[in-house]
Amino acid sequence: MKHILVVRGGGRPHGNTAQLVDAFAEGAREAGHDVEIVSLAQSRVNGCLGCNACRYGKPCVQRDAFNELAPKVRSADLLALASPLYFWTISSQLKAFIERFYCLAEEDPHPPLGRYERYPVHSSALLMTSADDYFWTFDQAVSYYRFTMVNYIGCRDRGTYLAGGCGDTNGRPRIAETDHLRRAREFGRSVLLDDEGEALR
Repeated sequence: MKHILVVRGGGRPHGNTAQLVDAFAEGAREAGHDVEIVSLAQSRVNGCLGCNACRYGKPCVQRDAFNELAPKVRSADLLALASPLYFWTISSQLKAFIERFYCLAEEDPHPPLGRYERYPVHSSALLMTSADDYFWTFDQAVSYYRFTMVNYIGCRDRGTYLAGGCGDTNGRPRIAETDHLRRAREFGRSVLLDDEGEALR
């Protein structure tokens, strides 16, 4: 059994993204994993101030929810980031959460790929919803995720689930009228399998 931390940034309490997260979590639990869902609408996280206090062995000067989330991030086998598409990228809440990884960095004398520090998360995944469903709809968001979480922080990318065509932004959530929830559940069920279909150890 692995521990999966899902961090939902933005979206309505019962909206498309919340429903997508629930479907993903259901599939992961069916596969035997422990899943915890955190909503950044309830757990407020501010963006990094760039004060560098954490670079001198001090705790982050900000007293917000990230202080309680940090141990969860460190112990997670998989961090799944979830967001609606806001202005062609992830939500500001989720970006602020990622910025605060700065205070989790540890010195690494032998950094891979040009990085000069290491981070605690082992694997990551991205879940997103959008009203639009063009071939380029999620390009900016996926590029940011891969650059920060995979290329720099060094997570093992376990995949993305991008749910486009979830209804008009002014209307009620319509993801349940699509095939996205079933497929997100399947994604959750298989997200921590290796290429041969075996559970990662």
